[in-house]
Amino acid sequence: MKVTIVGTGYVGLVTGACLAEIGNDVFCVDVDPRKIEILNNGGVPIHEPGLQEMLKRTRAAGRIQFSTDVKASVEHGDIQFIAVGTPPDEDGSADLQYVLAAARNIGKYSNGFKVIVDKSTVPVGTALQVKKVVDEELKARGLEGSAKHGFSVVSNPEFLKEGAAVDDFMRPDRIVIGIDDDDAGNLAREKMKRLYVPFNRNHERTLYMDVRSAEFTKYAANAMLATRISFMNDLSNLADTVGADIESVRRGIGSDPRIGYHFLYAGCGYGGSCFPKDVQALAQTARENGHTLRVLEAVEAVNHDQKDVLVNKIVRRMGEDLRGRTFAVWGLAFKPNTDDMREASSRRIIEALLQRGATVRGYDPVARDEAERVFALDLADRPEDIKRLHFVKTQQDALTGADALVIVTEWKEFKSPDFWHLKSALKTPVIFDGRNLYEPEAMAEMGIDYYAIGRPHVELDRNGSRS
Repeated sequence: MKVTIVGTGYVGLVTGACLAEIGNDVFCVDVDPRKIEILNNGGVPIHEPGLQEMLKRTRAAGRIQFSTDVKASVEHGDIQFIAVGTPPDEDGSADLQYVLAAARNIGKYSNGFKVIVDKSTVPVGTALQVKKVVDEELKARGLEGSAKHGFSVVSNPEFLKEGAAVDDFMRPDRIVIGIDDDDAGNLAREKMKRLYVPFNRNHERTLYMDVRSAEFTKYAANAMLATRISFMNDLSNLADTVGADIESVRRGIGSDPRIGYHFLYAGCGYGGSCFPKDVQALAQTARENGHTLRVLEAVEAVNHDQKDVLVNKIVRRMGEDLRGRTFAVWGLAFKPNTDDMREASSRRIIEALLQRGATVRGYDPVARDEAERVFALDLADRPEDIKRLHFVKTQQDALTGADALVIVTEWKEFKSPDFWHLKSALKTPVIFDGRNLYEPEAMAEMGIDYYAIGRPHVELDRNGSRS
């Protein structure tokens, strides 16, 4: 099938690559010439495991192309995926300007019946706005109501986890498709069914529903996952106060099959491109419709405060004035297996340390370049702080001579380090762990002063041994 993907970010690029992998003829378009140049030169503008290899195969087979030519992209695809960004507006609502611009271009250059697929995460009612914009463009061309130039707007939200997006697309647990119940919708349903046949061979994964319900489903899914995270983070702070171990609590409640273990890990807050903006957007949608989603507003508030918890532990242990102190920070991206720094907890934590006069040496396996770019913007008006922020190439470079280690992202390579070497590299054997990677008892046995999230702190005596 001939497919067009509008937007080459995480969602668009993964969608295009995976659809080309199973044999479709895919045209990826983006208004950013830098991205297209990178892609046409064999590179990938984002870090996503397995994506570069897949793009190499599909490029070699001639099944995927990249261009800034909007007219050609519209003429190419019978199915037009809109996979552009929907950043949060000032009031928290999703900014739809890029979605509607893509829709306008489809109407402007349409050369036949088009299935227009909202792949971007968009609020309930967006499909209606897309339809209106396309209708306006067709009317301007004198084609409104033409069967040949008809179209149907479909909602097909993505459920891709950054760091596992390729696997999620190729082995989906569900495919949600929202379609109107009319003649154009029936034709769109047949095309979408044919497109997704390869993903339904073992069993039917596609859930058909009305468009508004499909739009709502995406927000509801992310809101539920964010709620679980904030719930555990809220409990972890109480566990710190009453002396309980949140890890024991997690195992105790996760063993209940009605609850399960997924997204029950306490930490230093969620980030990324989805959870923060989707929680805000759903809460704003509620307000616009005269409702208050009290649980979600609490979820957002808890997450905001959680990003300060690790800094508060550092201040209690080492003092408010951190001038002359150096901190090694392991993990900069908002989660492992990505270089995405959007809403990353490291940004708040590092800025807080710098504000108190500390020097920071940050290490991340893949996000170093993106971190340098982001912090250059974040600290543009704080040149003295920038001088004390260094991004290093190895874990060891971060550790040597530092006063303490701060763990922010749970990369696999951080889970089982050489603790004796780590201890000897630090000026003082102190770890502040924002992801609960290690066992407090084991750390105490090795003479490491270990502070985690919602886990007991085992006191050491003056000789650095467990007291």
